Amino acid sequence: MIRTATQDDLDAIITLHTEARATYYSGHLPEEEYAGPAEVSRSRNGWSGAVDREDATVLVAEKGGALVGIAAHSARDDWTYLTQLHVSPAHWREGVGSALHRACVADWQRRGVTRARLEVFEPNKRAQAFYAARGWVADPETPRHGDHLVLRLAVPEAVQGAPARG
Repeated sequence: MIRTATQDDLDAIITLHTEARATYYSGHLPEEEYAGPAEVSRSRNGWSGAVDREDATVLVAEKGGALVGIAAHSARDDWTYLTQLHVSPAHWREGVGSALHRACVADWQRRGVTRARLEVFEPNKRAQAFYAARGWVADPETPRHGDHLVLRLAVPEAVQGAPARG
């Protein structure tokens, strides 16, 4: 089940976010930069603010009552940004990420969004393959931002009469 996050989800969001980030930052960044107390505190503040912001959407995926995935998007500078999409590693390859991605795209379609951007850590080949399979391509205007690749999606128009998925 995918639903909008609330402040009550914050502890589970932070746990999942930290766990997921460790899978791709480990070996590339010092642990304190992605899982240290200061970073976890910064993440908590960011997620708490995003859950309550009117210009942001935070979605959570649940299985059996447990939070197994999170996604967040917001609009700025005439673009919509997929700022976060994480799945608990214990639930990889179960369709959780795909369902969250479909829910984001469906929300963008409802809002009339035609283009979206995201940044993905360059060594994270797993995420790059996930996004490429869903139509994301290198952003020709800004292909990199530091150690992240910038990807862009032309949001497809919603098919009239088709049931919403996600």
